Amino acid sequence: MIVNERMIAYINSLDMGNTPLLDKIEQEALNAFVPIVRREMQSFLKVLLAVRRPIRILEVGTAVGFSALLFCEYAPEGAQITTIEKYEKRIPVARENFRRGGKEAQITLLEGDAAEILSSLTETYDFIFMDAAKGQYIHFLPDVMRLLEVGGVLVSDNVLQDGDIIESHYVVERRNRTIYKRMREYLYELKHDERLITSIVPIGDGATVSVRIK
Repeated sequence: MIVNERMIAYINSLDMGNTPLLDKIEQEALNAFVPIVRREMQSFLKVLLAVRRPIRILEVGTAVGFSALLFCEYAPEGAQITTIEKYEKRIPVARENFRRGGKEAQITLLEGDAAEILSSLTETYDFIFMDAAKGQYIHFLPDVMRLLEVGGVLVSDNVLQDGDIIESHYVVERRNRTIYKRMREYLYELKHDERLITSIVPIGDGATVSVRIK
C-alpha cells in the first residue's frame, strides 16, 4: 500500500458509486480477479473528465471495458472512446459489457498488440489513459506523445508498484526488476520532457497526470 489502508477505506466509504451497471461490472471483475481501476482512482478520473471535458479519448488496456464505460458516463455527451486490448479472453467480455451499456457506437475496441496499434493511429486525442502492461509504458510513450494534442491530458495508472518504486533495485523481487527499471525510466521521462507538465499522485497504486503544453 502506498497510502494508509484505513485512510483509503474512509475515503472510499464516502463514495456514492457509479451507475448500477458500472457497479455490477466492477463487482463481476473483482469476483473474477480482473484488475480494474480502484475506487479512489475512479473518483479521480471523474474529476479530470469534468475539468478537461475531452471529446476524443484513447485508452491503452481495455480489460473488461469498465473504464471505457466510465469514460462514456462521465465525459461530455458526444465523446468517442478508442480502447486497445490484446488479451483474447477479455475481448469478448468487454464487447458484451459495451453491449449491456448500449455504448457500442461510442466505443471502438481495437484488438491486438498496443505497440503495433499505436504506431498505426493517426488521429490525435485530448485525453489518453494508460492502463496496460506496466513494463511497456516507456515503449508506448513516443507514439502516445505523437497522438496527444497540445492541451491534452495523459493519465497513467499503477505507476508506484505498491511502493516498490522507491526501493533499492536489490530489494525488489527479481521477477519484478525489469518492470521496476522501466517504470522508473518512464517517470523520469514524464517529469523531464519539456513538452509536458506532470504530477505524480499517490492515489490507488500511483498515477501520473501529464498535460502537453507544447
